[in-house]
Amino acid sequence: MAEESIRRTPGTPCWVSLMVRDLAATEEFYGALFGWEFEPGPQQLGPYVRGLLDGKEVAGIGRLPGGRRLPTAWLTYLATDDADKTAETIRSCGGTVAVGPLEAAEAGRMAIAADPAGAVLGIWQAAAHPGTAVSGPPGTPVWNELFTRETASVARFYESLFGYEAEPAGPAGTDELTLRLEGRPVASLHGLGRALPRDRGAHWMTSFEVADTDAAARLVTDLGGRLLEAPRDARRGRTATVTDPEGAVFTIVCSGAR
Repeated sequence: MAEESIRRTPGTPCWVSLMVRDLAATEEFYGALFGWEFEPGPQQLGPYVRGLLDGKEVAGIGRLPGGRRLPTAWLTYLATDDADKTAETIRSCGGTVAVGPLEAAEAGRMAIAADPAGAVLGIWQAAAHPGTAVSGPPGTPVWNELFTRETASVARFYESLFGYEAEPAGPAGTDELTLRLEGRPVASLHGLGRALPRDRGAHWMTSFEVADTDAAARLVTDLGGRLLEAPRDARRGRTATVTDPEGAVFTIVCSGAR
């Protein structure tokens, strides 16, 4: 997971964002955990900031509209050359479009949608803002994966949307696929069957690189977050699943590849 040049092939995860109730407290949490600084971003959907690492944009955080009881969750955006056309394809393939497509000032054009299993995803047509500017160093998003009930039908949806090549992955007997674009792995799908959490349903998960998974997991709890899955060794490195103080779930991983 070393730092690499940013790719914008349609279908590539290109940005992650989070909508929260307490923006200031969330900035404090992620600033302390990942070393992010913040600058204002487009305000079309309300107060919004971009997290910066060494001056480079890595993620966005916005404030939820007042009075709406919406869950806080990290949202994975997939790159597209035409947000309107992609939104039409989502609808025709059994998904739904909840927001947009709409302009985000000069930054680009976006939509928020859900796949047929209900997992929420973002669509981003870049203009002035291409998306995550760096991936690899600690504090940056390094992988995105979809957890769903079963992968077969969902994989057909994403293949129709962006032309992914889906190949089996994981141990024998597991329902796991890797999505590739131009031969390059860009995301993964996990079919959990009845083990899919009922309170969350199908969902995309973002992994952030850290220098030390065990130390970062302890820091999460010290900062008011929760540890959902203790640090463990996995194929991508030492991993833990955590939440921020508002309950947004994400993964921290030390890949050991730097």
